Amino acid sequence: MNFSIYEQSQKSGIIALYLATFSASESKQEGEQVARLVTDFLAEPYPSTDLYVFVATDEQRIVGAIVLSRLKFAHAKEVFLLSPVAVATDCQGQGIGQKLIQFGFNKLAEQNVSLVMTYGDINFYGKVGFSVVSEEVIQAPHNLSYPKGWLAKPVLDDEILPITGKPSCLKPLDNPQLW
Repeated sequence: MNFSIYEQSQKSGIIALYLATFSASESKQEGEQVARLVTDFLAEPYPSTDLYVFVATDEQRIVGAIVLSRLKFAHAKEVFLLSPVAVATDCQGQGIGQKLIQFGFNKLAEQNVSLVMTYGDINFYGKVGFSVVSEEVIQAPHNLSYPKGWLAKPVLDDEILPITGKPSCLKPLDNPQLW
């Protein structure tokens, strides 16, 4: 398994991966919504310091992908949001997602990113060190429909310290319906 930074030539493969994975696990509508989200991330010319996309490939295809985008707080260290994450349905349960996320964290640590947030299933994200955090400690960009899914993981620090204020996120995630 190879882990790397996304290359433009992989764009259609990454979008297809998200569409197939989320359609199979959730619904066709969810797959299309997540594929649009990823398409929007990959279409915008974001500064390289605001958006990171990492992929896992085997000898033949892309089998995993993660998107990490900047969360901007008025007074905070470097914070990123991990969303979305996809691993090909036939490759799930092999630790590929966990290894890909760790690869991404290692790259973020090189950029002095101190904290990564995500919004998802603690049963999966807990395997890579995320823990539930309340919005009294760190607010989300929009109201959460599932507050127990707001998760944090320190990258450089050993603990999760409170951050004051509501963050802004990159445009593709700046939609209250996604939260």
